[in-house]
Amino acid sequence: MKPKLVVFTGAGISAESGIKTFRDSGGLWEEFDINEVATPQAWEKNQTLVLDFYNKRRKQVLEAKPNKAHYALVELEKKYDVQIITQNIDDLHERAGSKKVLHLHGEITKSRSSVDPSLTYVISKSEIKLGDTCEKGSQLRPHIVWFGETVPMMDAANAIAEMADIFIVVGTSMAVYPAAGLIDSSPQQIPKYLIDPSDVKVIGLSNLTVIKEKASIGLPKLASELLK
Repeated sequence: MKPKLVVFTGAGISAESGIKTFRDSGGLWEEFDINEVATPQAWEKNQTLVLDFYNKRRKQVLEAKPNKAHYALVELEKKYDVQIITQNIDDLHERAGSKKVLHLHGEITKSRSSVDPSLTYVISKSEIKLGDTCEKGSQLRPHIVWFGETVPMMDAANAIAEMADIFIVVGTSMAVYPAAGLIDSSPQQIPKYLIDPSDVKVIGLSNLTVIKEKASIGLPKLASELLK
């Protein structure tokens, strides 16, 4: 049986593919008010604005391509049972070839019913339009976990983290909870790696190796070491 390698990825890994981050300088939250485009209240207030915001994000994702960091994770599948838990709503991990990807905050390539969260659909075109409905006649919304909504996949993510033999964090500020607490769910004694060019505050973790590089450099380097 292959050792279980759990990788927790954030916006930094997708930023190198040209996808704008939300929190960094020049990020989306400097252009848009969270409360106007990324909350249930925003959806109730102005569905057209919310749909337009996510339609533009989706177009950007579809034009982007996986980078060296995404492909390094695919290479690791040769030796490890790799499970990716991502905060990202893009599909770059899947397009690179990763087989096991859990999206904590939803998937921008999918829509879902406004009345039944279990009804999700792959978006055949690049847009969700006002008037597009689910089989129950409800307006389709982006399949995204908005601010103020619970993270339905959190329990599953914690269960995966608990089974890790190695835990890697890459491209995340570790500032968004509950996701940021995932590394604390991993076994205390296992090797842990943090890949990020900025100073990420991590307190009280044992067996942690910090690689202060951007994802496309640090992850291929680490993958090469782990594959030896």
